[in-house]
Amino acid sequence: MNKKEITILLVDDEPDILEIVGYNLNAEGYSVITAENGIEAVKLAKKKKPHLIILDVMMPEMDGIEACEHIRKIPDLKNTIITFLTARGEDYSQVAGFDAGADDYITKPIRPKVLVSKVKALLRRLKEEENSDNVVKIGDLVINRDEYKIIKDKKEIVLPRKEFELLSLLASKPGKVFKREDILDKVWGNEVIVGGRTIDVHIRKLREKIGDDSFKTIKGVGYKFVV
Repeated sequence: MNKKEITILLVDDEPDILEIVGYNLNAEGYSVITAENGIEAVKLAKKKKPHLIILDVMMPEMDGIEACEHIRKIPDLKNTIITFLTARGEDYSQVAGFDAGADDYITKPIRPKVLVSKVKALLRRLKEEENSDNVVKIGDLVINRDEYKIIKDKKEIVLPRKEFELLSLLASKPGKVFKREDILDKVWGNEVIVGGRTIDVHIRKLREKIGDDSFKTIKGVGYKFVV
């Protein structure tokens, strides 16, 4: 997929942000569409089906968190990458963003070149997903990446987005030890600031749902999926 085929939806209530960020992304060769509030963003997302959505958090009519929640409920947009671009750096707003289904979090102000680099890194995930097997079968566990569906012992298990992505990552190479920093990079994004126990909490939840024996902690290093 070349850059001209990639659509980015940029959502912010500040005209200057739309102009500056939009200009730099257009100059890089991407197709950019813009919205000034959450309601408009949801409508455009349904219509245009963008590959990446960059959302401000604080906006009139419908904020970015609520818009993200609405977008994540649209089946055609389940693989769309969503990142927040906001001046708010508090942990609670980041956590709320991830709970709503965001993939990443970028804090303003950010230099245009740095933002473009970040966008390139986010879009690489699309290529990785295109090149990966959409259905993975390991013993009695089936992971369907297209449908975000988990089948265990012939029973469907519903997982939140980040738990699904964490399980999908670990199960992609059973027995391989994934370092904590690599997990944060691939599941939460390498510029994301989250609590030190974020991975541990998600692993604990997966153990409860998938089985404690499926995950092994490598102290001081990370985790691996055990068959």
